[in-house]
Amino acid sequence: MLAVLSQLHQRAFEFTAFCPAQSPLQTQLEKLNVACQPVSFHSAEGQRLSREEVAAQLIPTLQTGRFDLLHANSLSMSRLTGALAAQFPVPCSGHLRDIIKLSKAAIRDLNQNARLISVSEATRSFHVARGLQPEKVTVCYNGVDLDRFQPRPATGRLKQELGLASETQLCLTIGQIGLRKGQDVLAEAAALLAEVGDHRTHFLLVGERHSQKQESIDFDRGLTAAFEEPALQGRLHRLGYREDIEWFMNEADLLVHPAKQEPLGRVLLEAIASGLPIVTTDVGGTREIVQDEVSALLVPANDSMALASAIKRALSDRRLYQTMSQAARQRALECFTRAQACEQIEAFWRGLCN
Repeated sequence: MLAVLSQLHQRAFEFTAFCPAQSPLQTQLEKLNVACQPVSFHSAEGQRLSREEVAAQLIPTLQTGRFDLLHANSLSMSRLTGALAAQFPVPCSGHLRDIIKLSKAAIRDLNQNARLISVSEATRSFHVARGLQPEKVTVCYNGVDLDRFQPRPATGRLKQELGLASETQLCLTIGQIGLRKGQDVLAEAAALLAEVGDHRTHFLLVGERHSQKQESIDFDRGLTAAFEEPALQGRLHRLGYREDIEWFMNEADLLVHPAKQEPLGRVLLEAIASGLPIVTTDVGGTREIVQDEVSALLVPANDSMALASAIKRALSDRRLYQTMSQAARQRALECFTRAQACEQIEAFWRGLCN
């Protein structure tokens, strides 16, 4: 959404954002000259505010007559705007960016929005099958900055910084640390590769764990422990949160995305734009981004053996490697540019404002 605002703000539309005060989001919005209205969703004690308490913060601004539409940028916020739609003086729309099971009450709330955007056909179909009104949901793919993410020769600097030999092969995995992203399956695949004598492949893990639930903490610790086994010791490089993702895309040899569900993986879009070959699970909207055996190798979710086999094949078959790299970049140019995403969303919003 920040990418869309950067292209459309003060051109096609004038935006004002409701967001938490003094938040990272507010900082990013202000860089785009988007006015921000503070809104709180929790009390000072950390308790979630009621819908009525949230509505009381939004309605006075919406009643000024300066606005034509209220758009919610997540599934949870879309549920909120739907539930409160009758109280707002402007139509509401929302963005569906998740494939998760919803209650009947949640579906009922979502259906109260005037229209909804889904980031993939897979996301749309998943929720329509559970009661979302199909005529309200339009698929608008996310776009990627093709100037920031583009094929560039590897410099070798990352291997030098990590103290690795030039012949080391780097598998890059990006995402929040957690069960849904499947890093545990990656660890199992790494162990299988080690069993068959692969000692050149190292694994770069970019991302952090945000959840403080005990199961998430245990998952994180288990991931570290798996790579402390003798055959894998020293071959996992945890790099935390990074903003220079485009550099990693150019320095790595392969993107490995073992997610157990993925509505439309942003990291996959960034990888195809970078011409980085991909091994990924065949889940959610992934087939809407890449084609198996053409621009990526797809494997079943939770199948560490298939994942290990695909990693080995992608790194050893140079002809396939080059073909996937070229096809991936072409796919990004054809379907996932930032300009295309902005055009689709602009048309969607204009349809609601007119």
